Amino acid sequence: MERSDLEAIKSAIESLLFISGEPLSFNKLLEILSVKAEDLRMALEELTQDYESQNRGLRLLSNNQHFSLVTSPLNSAYISKLIKFGLEGDLSPAAIETLAIIAYRGPLTRLEIDEIRGVNSFYILRTLLLRGLIEREINPQRANAFIYYVSDDFLKFLGITNINQLPNYEKFKRQ
Repeated sequence: MERSDLEAIKSAIESLLFISGEPLSFNKLLEILSVKAEDLRMALEELTQDYESQNRGLRLLSNNQHFSLVTSPLNSAYISKLIKFGLEGDLSPAAIETLAIIAYRGPLTRLEIDEIRGVNSFYILRTLLLRGLIEREINPQRANAFIYYVSDDFLKFLGITNINQLPNYEKFKRQ
């Protein structure tokens, strides 16, 4: 395999793992990338070495033939601060937007939310989950994905007893 092909596979892996936000299996990567298993193994090994040798902020986590991008342990103090800010302060405009999408259009998968918003919503969904404003469960159509919906705490916070009581709920739910 040529060097440029290997670099292209590594780039594609990074993009897939970033947009997924959830671990992807070796077989799923093979299926999406349509490459030889040995080429994928080589790309994953090199990507792991690249992150570690260049002291990058990300690492490639491998767990039981499932791969995901994670933050470097060297940056854990900064990550903790960011998470603390996300849990203590007011909701960001992006979090409010995501919450509204889930309330009016849910239940939705993360990919559906990302498609509506046009950006990756992984971090925001995690923050909303930690705050107890949304919940998730295994998607009945795809066992490797979740569906998100507003929580009872969200309804209590708004002082309503049913999601149908949201302003213009019926109008937006049909869209």
